[in-house]
Amino acid sequence: MKARIGYLVPEFPGQTHTWIWRERRALEQLGIEADLVSTRRPKTICHEWSQEAMSLTHYLVPFTPHDAREAAKALLRAGPRRVARCLRVALQLEGAEPKQRARVAALVVVAARFAALAHERGWTQLHVLSAGDAAHVAAFASQLTGIDYSLTLLASLEGYGPNQREKWRGAAFALVMSKRLLAEVEQQLGDVAPERIWIAPMGVDLEQAQRSNPYVAWQPGEVCRIYTCGRLHPVKGHKYLLEAIALLVQRGRKVQVQIAGGEEGVSGYRQELEEQLRALKLEGSVEFLGSVPEQRHRQCIERAHVFVLASLDEGISVAAMEAMAMMTPAVVTDVGGMRELIDPGVDALMVPARDGAALADAIARILDDPELAQRLSQASRQKVAREFHHRRGAEALAEALGVPPATSVSPIASASAGLPAAGAARAGVGHPERHANGKPL
Repeated sequence: MKARIGYLVPEFPGQTHTWIWRERRALEQLGIEADLVSTRRPKTICHEWSQEAMSLTHYLVPFTPHDAREAAKALLRAGPRRVARCLRVALQLEGAEPKQRARVAALVVVAARFAALAHERGWTQLHVLSAGDAAHVAAFASQLTGIDYSLTLLASLEGYGPNQREKWRGAAFALVMSKRLLAEVEQQLGDVAPERIWIAPMGVDLEQAQRSNPYVAWQPGEVCRIYTCGRLHPVKGHKYLLEAIALLVQRGRKVQVQIAGGEEGVSGYRQELEEQLRALKLEGSVEFLGSVPEQRHRQCIERAHVFVLASLDEGISVAAMEAMAMMTPAVVTDVGGMRELIDPGVDALMVPARDGAALADAIARILDDPELAQRLSQASRQKVAREFHHRRGAEALAEALGVPPATSVSPIASASAGLPAAGAARAGVGHPERHANGKPL
């Protein structure tokens, strides 16, 4: 009999959720039925698989009359003591305005709908791929039902809002994308961090991430084609990329830049970037693509001479992994867990964040040195194939859930990654040693 879990993803399926769709399929192969649940429908439908995914997803809001009845039943089943415990978390939210406390309190009702689904579907675990409001929902649903919940942390805690200790306090285990995030969880959460934490970076499906034609380095006289992909948000560092492009143009290069990603989290940000374009006189050199489907994303990567990630913070960038898998030389910023993906100068070039001049110099270095471009092209795919296959996160979740090893694939591939293998749970909060398959981290 397969394990069955509730698999909660905010606003699924979004632009960056291709890896989640892949991970769910990998979980199925490992003997885990992951019922897709999301907070609400996405604002943009961009992938060829989006409609299928939406047909399989249970959306928690907006409520239908049926949802309201089921949520009320779940609250009654939970009883006043458990409901009061959840509401107390909202009312005691540190440093929050009354409006914020009311908003978190409303999430208890959303959690009741999640709890009703757990009761109806027979889940034995609630797993949430967020440390934001969705983590509140999972934590409250666990309080209401007694079902264990767990989290996947994809980026720095700072970006997921307040009340992190309460979101994590009752978690049975967690998956984090990098060593750097593990250190952050331990430092910031201390005694409320789960005793079991797996390092499980996202990965790339190499069967899909393949070029139709070999990579060809830029030649003098050609337009320099540059591609980047990331939601339109200040943390992605677009303004520094535009500064770099302006410098390249000033140096006499013809440049064509494609920026993929929808506006998310900060209204008016695209307008700010367009104003910067006008000020830098780059209107004819930069194209905003908006949210793009997976196939178009791969086509843009293949067409580019250079992929650029200008982010100010990352867990480990899947977009950069995909570019590397597609053998397009990459320039990335030295942020977050990117050094766990990149060996600077070997499989990609790395520059400081917030430095448009450094970005411009690194891009020019790849353009002006065809041998370097070809060397990076070859080494980058080898790196991803060796260390960042798309099954790693699913394997970690399967082991955390106690799925028998015979159901899983061999851990040898993930153990070779230089990161802990999928089963690399830490020994315990505050313990000075961390072990992966018996070896110190």
